[in-house]
Amino acid sequence: MLDLFPNEKTVIDLPDAVFEYYPNFFNTEKADELFKILLEETPWQQDEITVFGKTHLQPRLTALYGNEGKPYSYSNITMHPNHWNSLLTFIKEKVEETCNYSFTTVLLNRYRSEKDSNGWHADNEKELGSNPIIASLSLGEERIFHLKHNTNKEAKLSLTLKHGSLLVMKKGSQVHYKHQVPKASKPKKERINLTFRAIL
Repeated sequence: MLDLFPNEKTVIDLPDAVFEYYPNFFNTEKADELFKILLEETPWQQDEITVFGKTHLQPRLTALYGNEGKPYSYSNITMHPNHWNSLLTFIKEKVEETCNYSFTTVLLNRYRSEKDSNGWHADNEKELGSNPIIASLSLGEERIFHLKHNTNKEAKLSLTLKHGSLLVMKKGSQVHYKHQVPKASKPKKERINLTFRAIL
């Protein structure tokens, strides 16, 4: 039987925070299966966001799943969660097993092409508490992920997030760092990103 959850791990020890990267959290066969189902069966939506007084459509599609109907708000958007389904529960339990941490909510982001992106931000909304842990699963097309420290210009990182990989952003990551998935200069196929978080 193929090992779906290899223990290969890279620890990225940066000033004020630690990040853990599992490049083969799901093997290619399982990652392909998860990607196909999520792409076809997720109730994707595209919200409007207001930046510097201008309103425009968010440059990606999203969906929220979570416990007990707790809403999640960011960038003046309030999302109400769908109920966990069996597939997302399966993924959540595997992520929790690896992180040794319990999550209540997952935000799914669908990047349809190289034009879709997510600008510099931290997942530091008040409902996540003062020092949240975020686990980010990538499926589909590889994209570049950037990290930068809020005050230390030398503390930064660019990482290619592989199909089936898991990035765990531990304590300090959302307090001292911002991250982004920028637009790409070359054509990109679709990518789905699942960010697990705990709403207090």
